[in-house]
Amino acid sequence: MNFPKNLKYTKDHEWIKLEGDTAIIGITEFAQRELGDIVYVEIETVGKTLEAESVFGTVEAVKTVSDLFLPVAGTITEVNPALVATPELVNSDPYGGGWMIKMKVKNAADVQELMDADAYAAVAGE
Repeated sequence: MNFPKNLKYTKDHEWIKLEGDTAIIGITEFAQRELGDIVYVEIETVGKTLEAESVFGTVEAVKTVSDLFLPVAGTITEVNPALVATPELVNSDPYGGGWMIKMKVKNAADVQELMDADAYAAVAGE
C-alpha cells in the first residue's frame, strides 16, 4: 500500500500536506480500500473554523457512511469541486485528484505532531 513520505497522517486515516499555512487534506489509500467504492462526498463546512478532530464532512461508500475528521485546527477554505461529479477520484487517486479540502491552519507546528508515513503504516497494519 502507498503512504507518501511527504505527508502526515492521523489515526482516523486522513492525510495532510502543508504548503505554507494552507493544508490539503484527504483520506488514505488504506481508508478508501476499507470503505470500498466511494459514491458521494459531503462537505458543508467551507468558511468554518474547527478544532482538530472535529467532523468536517462525510464520505459515502456502497457499504457505509463514514465521518471525516480534521487533522489540525483551522478554517476550511475550499472543497475539491471535482468530487461533486466524480467522487470515485477518492478511490483512484487518493493523494492527488481525490483530495477533499484545503484549509488555513491555525498552528502549522501542529502538523508536525502527526504521524509520519512509517508510523501510519504500522497503524494501518502494513
